[in-house]
Amino acid sequence: KILYRNRRCPTVVAPSFPTVGSSSSHAPSTMRPLTEDETRTVFEKLAKFIGKNIKTLVDPPNNDDPYCFRVQKDRVYYVTESRMRMGLSVARGSLASIGTCLGKFTHGGNFHVHITALEVLAPLATYKIWIKSSSEMSFLYGNHVLKAGLGRITENTPANQGVVVFNMADLPMGARCF
Repeated sequence: KILYRNRRCPTVVAPSFPTVGSSSSHAPSTMRPLTEDETRTVFEKLAKFIGKNIKTLVDPPNNDDPYCFRVQKDRVYYVTESRMRMGLSVARGSLASIGTCLGKFTHGGNFHVHITALEVLAPLATYKIWIKSSSEMSFLYGNHVLKAGLGRITENTPANQGVVVFNMADLPMGARCF
């Protein structure tokens, strides 16, 4: 057995070499429901953006098929139950994802919302900001938006609240906690 000392960790670590006949790739992960802690973390983050509309997120009034949340490789997906059942017939290794990716869990257990969640968050957002066309590119490149760049803002928006950022043509561009 060959042992080497990892520079970052003072313990002695044995290297893992693939054996003959085994594949070096990891086993495919399955989509699973969220645990209670994961559900609480996701809903707390989404509540910053959509407030009390979380009930509408899970059970939309105009749709007969309820939605559910699934986790695969630390990413949270938002999918209808009928599509989730159809996805069960696909082989685990062949299924890349199903539904809309809302975000991912970090190694520390926090939840980060992805840009793909705008499709879901924009119609349900309680606090919105509209940016003038002169400040759109500055926002998209990650810079701060000056007060002169704001077109409209929802009334009574509290500090440190999650907002969905729109351009003046009501196209969602991002979600931030301001």
